[in-house]
Amino acid sequence: MLAEFLDDYARSYQPYKGGKWCYEDGCLYRALELWHVETGEARWLDHLDRLADPQIGPEGDLLGYGLSDYNIDNILPGRTLLYLYGLTGEARYRKAADLLARQLQTHPRTQSGVYWHKLRYPWQIWLDGLYMGQPFRIAHAQLSGDEAGVADSLAQLSTGLNTLIDPASGLYWHAYDEAREQPWADPGTGFNKAFWARAIGWLAMALVDVADLVGEDFAPLRARTCALLEKIAALRVPDGLWLQVIDRPDLEGNYQETSASAMFTYALLRGARLGLNDIADGLAPLVMDKALRPKAGGGHEMVEICEVAGLGWYENRFRDGSAAYYLTEARVKDDVKGVGPLMMAAALMQR
Repeated sequence: MLAEFLDDYARSYQPYKGGKWCYEDGCLYRALELWHVETGEARWLDHLDRLADPQIGPEGDLLGYGLSDYNIDNILPGRTLLYLYGLTGEARYRKAADLLARQLQTHPRTQSGVYWHKLRYPWQIWLDGLYMGQPFRIAHAQLSGDEAGVADSLAQLSTGLNTLIDPASGLYWHAYDEAREQPWADPGTGFNKAFWARAIGWLAMALVDVADLVGEDFAPLRARTCALLEKIAALRVPDGLWLQVIDRPDLEGNYQETSASAMFTYALLRGARLGLNDIADGLAPLVMDKALRPKAGGGHEMVEICEVAGLGWYENRFRDGSAAYYLTEARVKDDVKGVGPLMMAAALMQR
């Protein structure tokens, strides 16, 4: 069922932003890459080529991408460029990856040394951005023989963890405003006001992917990663998934959100492979069963996905980062931010 679901999904997928280079498409590219890695089946690479190639020019230009936008989200699909370059040796893939790497050479940073989330989000660290930028930066630096780049990314991850952790709960805040200028940020701490599950999911996936990339060099981050995975496992609803506001089962209207649940499942499965946890047994089939439902006419669909959540002003409304806010965002089905991680987790079940 899982392979058929992804096969059908990829076949009918329409680029998220009209074909422009974006992280949302990158979520599906990563899933297709992992299915190709885990199964060796050509159909997954065929889907990846068909979807990604129209966005990659012959000289490595990327459709709709602007380096000076300094948007860390746009780095995520770069991992696919590195994968395709490794398979084919085609120069355009390497040139495009080098373009993204050039963004990170001059990307603005907080005073603590961590990349801003976006140019229009100054002095801010978001958990999302740690996943969007650092695994690609490390993989590209390894390909280039840039040991200092790898070390810098590991240092940024460590600083991000130190900055965003809530010691009382062991969880991580969605975002931090170093300048204390954003109206969503607590004026004393700089944090938002609640623990959003998908933000923590981005973080968990970043950590296990980096652990997979750097091997023994992950040692300084290992204990904190293990602690996070253990905390995540403990917060799952018994016989169910994880909540949108992950630590608030008492919160009226809170619900079991599937994109974060898929991310946590992927992180736990990858973590188990790496010896970071031993708490993934039997989890993936349960998550797949609750995240997917049969649809009329055959096939399946993924339900209860938070369409988007962020902080600050967006389309004439203010997102204050509170628990109540995270429950106001629309729930959709088959959004790639959920389907991608779900199929990434499913890929790890294939071997």
